[in-house]
Amino acid sequence: MNSYPAPVLVAAFAAAVPPAAAQERETIVVTATREARDALDIPASIDSVPGDVLREDQPRVNLSEALGIVPGIVVANRQNYAQDLQVSSRGFGARASFGTRGIRIIVDGIPATMPDGQGQTASIDLDSADRIEVLRGPYSAMYGNSSGGVIQVFTAEGEGTPKLDFAAAAGSFGMRREGLQFSGGLDDGFTYRADGAHFTTDGYREHSAATRDTGNAKFGLDLGSGRMTIVLNSLHQGDTQDPLGLTRAQFESDPRQADASALLFDTRKSISQNQAGAVYEMGLANDATLTASAYAGTRQLTQYLAMRGDTGLSAGGVVDLDRGYGGAGLRWSRPFTLLARRLWISAGLEYDRQDETRKGYVNNFGKEGALRRDEDDIVDDRDAYVQAEWKLSDRWSVSGGLRYSHVHFDSKDHFITSTNPDDSGTVTYVRTLPTAGVTYRACDRLSFYTNAGQGYETPTFAELAYRPEGTGLNFGLKPSRSTQVEGGVKATLPHDGSLQAAVFHIATSDEIVVGTNVNGRADYKNASRTSRTGLELSAHETFGAVDLRAAATVLDAHFRDSFTSGTPPHVVPSGSQLPGVPRETFYSQAIWRTGWLGMHLGAEVRYTSRIPVDDGNSGFAPSATVIGVRAGWDQAFGRLKLAEFIRADNLTDRHYAGSVIIADSNGRFFESAPGRNYVVGMTVSYTF
Repeated sequence: MNSYPAPVLVAAFAAAVPPAAAQERETIVVTATREARDALDIPASIDSVPGDVLREDQPRVNLSEALGIVPGIVVANRQNYAQDLQVSSRGFGARASFGTRGIRIIVDGIPATMPDGQGQTASIDLDSADRIEVLRGPYSAMYGNSSGGVIQVFTAEGEGTPKLDFAAAAGSFGMRREGLQFSGGLDDGFTYRADGAHFTTDGYREHSAATRDTGNAKFGLDLGSGRMTIVLNSLHQGDTQDPLGLTRAQFESDPRQADASALLFDTRKSISQNQAGAVYEMGLANDATLTASAYAGTRQLTQYLAMRGDTGLSAGGVVDLDRGYGGAGLRWSRPFTLLARRLWISAGLEYDRQDETRKGYVNNFGKEGALRRDEDDIVDDRDAYVQAEWKLSDRWSVSGGLRYSHVHFDSKDHFITSTNPDDSGTVTYVRTLPTAGVTYRACDRLSFYTNAGQGYETPTFAELAYRPEGTGLNFGLKPSRSTQVEGGVKATLPHDGSLQAAVFHIATSDEIVVGTNVNGRADYKNASRTSRTGLELSAHETFGAVDLRAAATVLDAHFRDSFTSGTPPHVVPSGSQLPGVPRETFYSQAIWRTGWLGMHLGAEVRYTSRIPVDDGNSGFAPSATVIGVRAGWDQAFGRLKLAEFIRADNLTDRHYAGSVIIADSNGRFFESAPGRNYVVGMTVSYTF
């Protein structure tokens, strides 16, 4: 059988598509350019996941349920709600010991990532999401300190007659979730959408119970020359248990157990976060637009680690953070004409600030003890950017941007004793990041693109928190710097489908890696140069009553030079694979919509290759192929609509690690994924 390169196959497939059919189904995205654009005109890897795909037959608890269909993205569900999801994009973010880093998360134009690069996904509301856009590659640098990518969530606008939605789901291991949503709109342009959800689980593993309450609201109001959008959200998790990782022996003998130290020190985390933001967009003369945004919030966190933290210069085994944060942005854009062709220019300013009081206490086996750390930490960023897109001809366009990023850290130490010196200090990171791309629109339904750019990742405050030796912040840690190039092809398919392929290479210097990680206390260092080279493929098409989706990623991510790391120190040889990064991932989904009683049947297959647990690749989490099946029904009775579903995941009861804890010095690398598990749920919608 003859074999043909992917671009030739794409072109051949696209040639069979009637032009009008393809053009009617353009996917409009905004994340790369900050303006609505046909995805085929954007020289970047970007996917838009619609809200119905996010929610169908899902409990709607977190992003790991739906983002598997995006190539290049790995969302590892730790089954540990004390540490949130582990999200990585082309290998960036895989080292995060909790939350997300190296990836910008934005919800309705308001950052969910702090100015130091640390973010969280727990407050993202899947009930009301209209779509989620995922950007990878060089263009993510236009959002600043985020080399890996951008995940942007857009909440649906309320509209029309008031509507009430109630969703409930229950499943294995004591999982329950209930959500209530109310939405609508008035003739004067006022729209509203508000919802609340309660989630609880006993946890797959011992000592992993969690309770989460979330609230979200979005209001829109026309104000003469512009439109104001107000967003509110809250997140509360009390005493979320942390079962810690397991050694290989523990993982293989009983994957549901918690480490003994988790029980001894009652490891857990409590979070309370409240945030409000506003975005105002107005039209100006000559088709220009001006967008202003502002937000503010508070976050309190208390975490009990698996250690007393009362020896030597230890900062304690209880972490207590009290944070206030906020920011503002201003963006102007306008179309021009250059040599009789359209030129679009956008420019903006952004300021973000985080003020945090950080204290540490002795962990007296689950009780707060004596003070061991007391400091005020401040980080802010002051960024400016400009982006442009010029339509050279009907088929060719060029685009590019430049972003100036200034990130400043300041720490004031208040815990000063005869044996604990003043560890106050500051550090500033400054970079100017260029990006450029070219798009060739071969026809209405096929385009080719290439791009290149530079990005960087500053350390987060969590990564600066501990020095390898001594007290105070690790101000010697430098940001990592990357140069990225990418090329790809995009096509629309006959029945609202799409086909994409991208190849990329990323060269990074001063890669930030884990130095030591003991009982939740991790310190970091700069390592050698690294290389990430990969291929991403995705396809979606409908054949009659069958809807098919598939995504595949092959990623070679390795250290280019040897370096010394760990305790005791050991040499990591060049060529070692980056920890936490699988070489191959694959996802496929098939849904058959029967037309009988509103029923559909679906099946999913996920494959992840083995994952190295540390820099030296001394061990690996095993590869895993996981199968899921689901069924759903829909009924309508006038103003009342019902939907029910049932799903079974890990159908073959495969024993595998859902995620790994990078370079844990106790060898507790493995976080077990659940065995065979079930979820049932329903949604009731009533339009008044």
